[in-house]
Amino acid sequence: MKSEIKALAIILLASFGLSAVVLYLLGIPGFIPKFYALAMSDSINPCTFVIYTMLLIAISVREVSRKRLYIIGSAFILAVYVSYYLLGVGLLFLGQYIPLWLAGIFAIGFGVYTIVTGIMERSRIGDKGKIRKKIFSADATFAGSFALGVVVSTTLLPCSAGSYLVYATIIAHGSRALAFFLLALYNVIFVLPLVVILLAMGSVSESKRFSQAMVRHSMELSVVAGFLLIAIGVWVLLTGGV
Repeated sequence: MKSEIKALAIILLASFGLSAVVLYLLGIPGFIPKFYALAMSDSINPCTFVIYTMLLIAISVREVSRKRLYIIGSAFILAVYVSYYLLGVGLLFLGQYIPLWLAGIFAIGFGVYTIVTGIMERSRIGDKGKIRKKIFSADATFAGSFALGVVVSTTLLPCSAGSYLVYATIIAHGSRALAFFLLALYNVIFVLPLVVILLAMGSVSESKRFSQAMVRHSMELSVVAGFLLIAIGVWVLLTGGV
C-alpha cells in the first residue's frame, strides 16, 4: 500500500511540477491550472490503467526479466505517446473551427458522462476480450509492444476524447507553434503515470499490483476526472482559451 501511495504521489508531483515550470517559462502561467486539470483528467483515467494492467499480466505470465520489462513497457508507452500526439494534431485542425463556448459545453457534458459511467461502473473501453487477445498474442519485443501500443490506443478514445478535444480546441485558437508544443507537453503528462509505474515499482509484480489498485478505484478516479472536466468547461465558458 505504501508503494502505491508513493507512486501516485510521484505522478501528481511530477505532473504538476513539470507543467508548471514549462508553462511559466513560456510566459503563460495563467494557463497552468487549466492545463493541469485537463491533462490530469486524462492521465488518471482508469481506462489507461485497465489496458496497462492487461499488458503487465501478459508480461508476468511470460516471466520476463526486468530488462525485458523495461523494453516492452517503454515501447508500449512510446507507441501510446506517438499515436496520441498524431491524433492531437488532427484535433488541432478540427479545433480551430470549434467555438470555445461549444468546447466548454462539451467538456461539461463529457464530465457528467464520465461521472455517471464511473458510478455505474460501466466500461468505456471497446471489446475487452479482443483487446486482451491482442495483448497476450503480441510478441514480447520492442517492435511487437510498439505495434500493440498503436493498436490499443484507439480503444482509449471513448475515455479520453472529451479532455483531449477540449484541450486541442483551446490551444488551436492561439499560436500554431505554441499549440504543437503544448500538445507535446500534454501527452507527456498523459503517459507519465505509465512511466512512473514502469520505473518506480521495481518489478512486474509490484507494477501489476499498483496498476490493479488503480483499476479497483476506477469509480473514484472517474468521478475526479469528471469533476475536473466540468470545472474546465465552466472555466472555458467564463474566461476563454490560453
